[in-house]
Amino acid sequence: MATMDTDVPPKTETSSAIDCEDSGDAFEKVKPKKSQKRKRELGEVEMESEAAARKRPQFPPISGDKLMGGAGEIRKVPVPSHRYTPLKENWLKIFTPIVEHLQLQVRFNLKTRNVEIKTCKETQDIGALTKATDFVKAFILGFQVEDALALIRLDELFLESFDITDVKPLKGDHLCRAVGRIAGKGGKTKFTIENVTKTRIVLADTKVHILGSFQNIKMARTAICNLILGSPPSKVYGNIRAVASRAAERF
Repeated sequence: MATMDTDVPPKTETSSAIDCEDSGDAFEKVKPKKSQKRKRELGEVEMESEAAARKRPQFPPISGDKLMGGAGEIRKVPVPSHRYTPLKENWLKIFTPIVEHLQLQVRFNLKTRNVEIKTCKETQDIGALTKATDFVKAFILGFQVEDALALIRLDELFLESFDITDVKPLKGDHLCRAVGRIAGKGGKTKFTIENVTKTRIVLADTKVHILGSFQNIKMARTAICNLILGSPPSKVYGNIRAVASRAAERF
C-alpha cells in the first residue's frame, strides 16, 4: 500500500505561545530571591539610619521624693540600753555620712529609744534608706563605725546573724565552752577567722554576727559551726585556709 505524504507545517515560537494562551497557562516572571534579600537589607539600613537620625529624649533624673509619690519614708532602728553610750560617743561619725553622702534625715528619739532615718526632697538614690538602716543596725550590733561604714560604700556586703543554739542545742558549761572555742585565747581564733575569710565577726552572748560578702560569710559561718560542733581550732584553721586558697585561685 502506498502511503500519502501530508505536509505538516513546522512549529514556531509564536505558535507555541498561542497554544499556551489557548490552554490558559501563561508565563509568569519569577522574581529572584537575591533581589528580595537586597531590598530587605536596604530597608533595614534605611530604618537604622532613620532611628539614628532621631535623637533620644533626655530627661533630668527624677528625685527620690517624686519616686516615692511625695510621701517621706521612715525607718526605725531600736537601740538596746548597753549601746546608748557608744552611740552617743560616735554620733558625729554616724550622723555625717547619712546626712552628707546619702542626703537623708536622722535623729535619735529619746522617748522611744530608736534611731529614726527619713527621706527628704534632697534624697536622690531610692536605695539610700536601706543602706543607712543597715549601717546603723551594724553599729548597734557591735561593729566598729569604720567597718559598718563599708555597707554604705560597697553594694556587695551583707549582715548575717545566728544563735549558737541554732547550730547545736547546748546548755550550761557546754555552751560556755562553745563560745570559748569561737573566741579563742585572747580572741585569737576569732581574729584568725576574720583575717582568712576577710570578714568581721561580733560575739554577743550566744549571738554571732558576721559582716562581709556572700562567699566570705559562707566560709566564716562554716568555720564557726565546726567550732560549735566540737572541732579543734587547728583543724578548722586548715580547712579555712584550704577553702580560701581555692577561692583565690578561682578568681
